[in-house]
Amino acid sequence: MTDTFARTAAERERLALIGEMADSFKPLAQAVDEAGGFAFESAERLRASGYTTWAVPEAYGGAGMSVYELVLYQERIAMGDPALALAIGWHMGTVGDLAAKKSWSEDKLAPFLQAIAAGKLMNRAATEKGTGSPTRGGKMQTTAEPHGDGYMVRGRKTFTSLAPVLDLVVVNTTLIEGDTEGPADFLIPMDVPGVSVDPVWNMMGMRGTGSHDLVLDEVVLPAEALVYRATAGKRAGQANPHLLHVPACYLGAARAAREEALNFAASYQPNTLDRPIIHLPHIGALIGEIDVELAAARHFMYSVASKWEHVVADEAAGIAELGAVKVFAIRTALSVADKALRIAGAHGLAQTHPLQRLFRDIRFGLSNPPMEDSVLRLYHQRAIQETTLP
Repeated sequence: MTDTFARTAAERERLALIGEMADSFKPLAQAVDEAGGFAFESAERLRASGYTTWAVPEAYGGAGMSVYELVLYQERIAMGDPALALAIGWHMGTVGDLAAKKSWSEDKLAPFLQAIAAGKLMNRAATEKGTGSPTRGGKMQTTAEPHGDGYMVRGRKTFTSLAPVLDLVVVNTTLIEGDTEGPADFLIPMDVPGVSVDPVWNMMGMRGTGSHDLVLDEVVLPAEALVYRATAGKRAGQANPHLLHVPACYLGAARAAREEALNFAASYQPNTLDRPIIHLPHIGALIGEIDVELAAARHFMYSVASKWEHVVADEAAGIAELGAVKVFAIRTALSVADKALRIAGAHGLAQTHPLQRLFRDIRFGLSNPPMEDSVLRLYHQRAIQETTLP
């Protein structure tokens, strides 16, 4: 399936660079999955290429990459290594979101973005075992309290993707000051005393994301580590188009599954046939269904991504649409992976075959935000409002 979504010569050039790297990631992706490890070499290649700096605005030393480009390149990385794409996507998307929203004061944001432009890797640590997905609004059990001239942070975070190579982490906490408390974020270097990684990540899918637990054992921080304090006791609900890196990852994985299925069908010829199975009508029908589904999902994703290169007038509708892209992408990717395995049959279920890994990785998309039930509930609420308007 020829890519048709790079719009300019610069995007095509960057996509070619990303594509060359992504294709080289495939052997290590398989080995990492089998070992439950992390693709250190692949991650370092992305860093060395400068890609991890592209989301930083030009004024701070980056490339000023748009949301559309983020989707374009993340999808391509996922064709080579979906786990690495998802992990690095949290770095890219979080940097892009922080730069776009400017919710931090300039004296906090500028040195952070300059550090990313210099090659530092970061992620946001938000999820906790006791609170579940942060999108549900649960109170953070990780706490921060005044300590001397600064703060002390205690807690444990789950699903900290890129943990083996992180330099910086933005930690969501409950800040307790006397009788008051509320959400607050701290920017913490990974080499600060009391910060450690507990290597507990051992999942069925996305095994190579390195999403271990982040342990914060009485971490003493200076006052300037407090980078954001939510007002009115809660975080503002704003659209985050940079989360489109999630559907981009899973559609990239689905495209990789399609590629594996085609390669198998074009080369597999049982002695009952005079040519490979790709010529069989029922195999052709499965391929046709895969291509139609991928075309619809990719056009939807890139159409929505292009909208966010400009100011979106109706942000509420935009939030719903962003969620719909993710839901549709995951449903599509699941369907494509299933059909790809139908084409390869039992061959694709061998532990050494990439298809079974892609099938497991894609299944993990159901657990990434935004959650499907939340998106459907949002559309339900909008439908109710529509029917009650005067």
